[in-house]
Amino acid sequence: MQCGMLGWLNAWAHYAPLPKTVGHRVESRPDAVVAGMRVPLNAALAEVLATMTWAVLLKEGGSAMLRNENRKVSAGHLKRNAFLYVRQSSLRQVRENTESAARQYALRQKATELGWHADQIVVIDEDQALSAASSAEREGFQRLVAEVGMGHAGLVLGLEVSRLARCCSDWHRLLEICALTETLILDEDGLYDATHFNDRLLLGLKGAMSEAELHILRARLRGGALNKAARGELAFRLPTGYVRDADERTVIDPDQQIQQAVRLLFDTFRQVGSAHGTVRLFRERNLKFPTRLQRGPRKGEVVWEPLTCGRTASVLRNPCYAGAYAYGVSHESKRADGQRQYKLLPREEWHTFLPDAHEGYISWEQYEANRRQLAANTRKHRLCPPGDGPALLQGIAVCGLCGGRMSIRYQQRRGGIYPTYDCHGLSNTQALPICQFIPGDHIDRAIGELLLEVISPAALEVALSVQEEVERAQYEADMARRRYMQVDPDNRLVAGTLETEWNQKIEALAVAQEQYERRRAEDRSLLNGDTRDRVLALATDFPALWNNPKTPNRERKRLVRLVIEDVTLIKAEEVSVHVRFRGGATRSFTLPRLKSAQEEHRTPEEVVREIDRLLDEHTCGETAAILNERGLRSGMGKRFHAYRVSRIQDAYKLPSRLDRLRRKGLLTHGELCARLGISQSQIGHLTRRGALPVRRHKLDGNHYLYEPPEAGRDPNPLSYTIGGAV
Repeated sequence: MQCGMLGWLNAWAHYAPLPKTVGHRVESRPDAVVAGMRVPLNAALAEVLATMTWAVLLKEGGSAMLRNENRKVSAGHLKRNAFLYVRQSSLRQVRENTESAARQYALRQKATELGWHADQIVVIDEDQALSAASSAEREGFQRLVAEVGMGHAGLVLGLEVSRLARCCSDWHRLLEICALTETLILDEDGLYDATHFNDRLLLGLKGAMSEAELHILRARLRGGALNKAARGELAFRLPTGYVRDADERTVIDPDQQIQQAVRLLFDTFRQVGSAHGTVRLFRERNLKFPTRLQRGPRKGEVVWEPLTCGRTASVLRNPCYAGAYAYGVSHESKRADGQRQYKLLPREEWHTFLPDAHEGYISWEQYEANRRQLAANTRKHRLCPPGDGPALLQGIAVCGLCGGRMSIRYQQRRGGIYPTYDCHGLSNTQALPICQFIPGDHIDRAIGELLLEVISPAALEVALSVQEEVERAQYEADMARRRYMQVDPDNRLVAGTLETEWNQKIEALAVAQEQYERRRAEDRSLLNGDTRDRVLALATDFPALWNNPKTPNRERKRLVRLVIEDVTLIKAEEVSVHVRFRGGATRSFTLPRLKSAQEEHRTPEEVVREIDRLLDEHTCGETAAILNERGLRSGMGKRFHAYRVSRIQDAYKLPSRLDRLRRKGLLTHGELCARLGISQSQIGHLTRRGALPVRRHKLDGNHYLYEPPEAGRDPNPLSYTIGGAV
């Protein structure tokens, strides 16, 4: 490093004059003569090289302090430890480049010569086989920076700048900390004090050159790789299920078990429509997926492991399984913590794409369909794959109030499972009330009836006839145009007649197309007789398939999604349903609003009115007996008893039996005693003899109210006889 860099800079300085200063700007020649050759240089590079040249010369002989390195070492430096940082970039370099490691460890001798004892020299070599492009994963470098920052280091040793850091931000951060703690830096070229401007300038230039060197090396390697990849010759790691033959061609793995596992993954995803469902099916069947080890002593072996969602998604997104050679499928970037992250790029941004480069497990069309399905599954308002629940509009129900996708909630009642379509809107993020919730069983029945109506032989027959009419009008318009273009321009009479005919055919075509668009027919291609018969046969078989109880709910939902794009629901006094078909057609209808569980179990109004009437003359128990005799039942369909009548009375805020009797003027036990001037025991005695007219307001116990005494009657209790007669 020293001979190469300093020798070249000395040669440049020998032939390059000292740059002239104009104001605060350094002027440099646009080219230089090195070893008799004229080398073109831009102004910026010439300026940097000239500055580097004189900085090196200044280091070698321009200052007395720099000529004597020992003058930089003080007693304060020697009281602290010297830290030797040892690193090589790869495991191969650690294993093979032993001479470089020996040179790095030999720097301990330089520290000893400068005055440090052997026990003060701390070697940090835990970052072996790690790149210096980032400090995120280099625990040794982080430890070194921490020791310098705490003032424990008097000297930092490294063979060259690139051993410590190839990133300018990490390097200059270390220089700043060294300057604050007055820590010296030693490399193979000399000793530097970060508090001196000239030393910091030279160290900064070395750090910049170290990072530029890494960039140039990467650019050369990447340029060659891209050039080779453009021809489809760049060999990269093949996914599980592929191997290379003797001619280095990509072929399907001859292991039949591996082939079956890969094909089963694609077939399962095609059936369930989600990576999670594919993993669940593999787990339920106790199936495992092959993985070829890429490193370690068992490199190249195939191990069978449980399938994961991440592995499933990577297989589905890999274009190699579709028989294509692709390079640059993802973009690599770094996060703030230094970790790498990868982002899949769209097809248009791939660097190289060569279809049908080798045999694939699936077609390219199926590969694109799989990627669309994965993208749909991961969107914010995703179209989730069909599940096993009975909700027919799973994933396609849209709230008509906020426009969001509605979720599914299942409830069990009457021995069955019934769906409810919920829209939480902004309740989860802004604590707002939910938009709406709608029972979904009657909506699902209406959608099923609509599908049976749309996919019927009569409807398809009309669509096919309209399509044929449009095609016939298009053919006649084309023939009229062709005859008009072939007529002799001098024969104006014939040309005028043909032009009129052409205009008429164009108008007929426009009318036919307008009718065609009005009927929302989606397919404009010409149907032959066989295809037409198959379409009509499908319409004939569809009702049987739809109504078959053995048809799984998942398949019914898939049939719905083939025809319907989405369904918008709005709950008001009635439920408004707006259906949008795949071809763009719409259909709207309303359904009666189903009662909630509370409304459905509410006691009928006529029964409540009858209870209100009976309570005028009867207790709750007597009222319950009368209602049961008449065959009336509660909202839950159960027989009445006193407690149930009392609860209905409280729920509907009906006046109690006691309040009703009090409004009629009946007296309590104490009030009657005061009125007659007798004791309570005498009132009880007269009541038991039947001498006082009473009304019971509760069925159980002695809960009575008394009729007030008649006007003009003697209040003496002896005047009362049985039955209340004098």
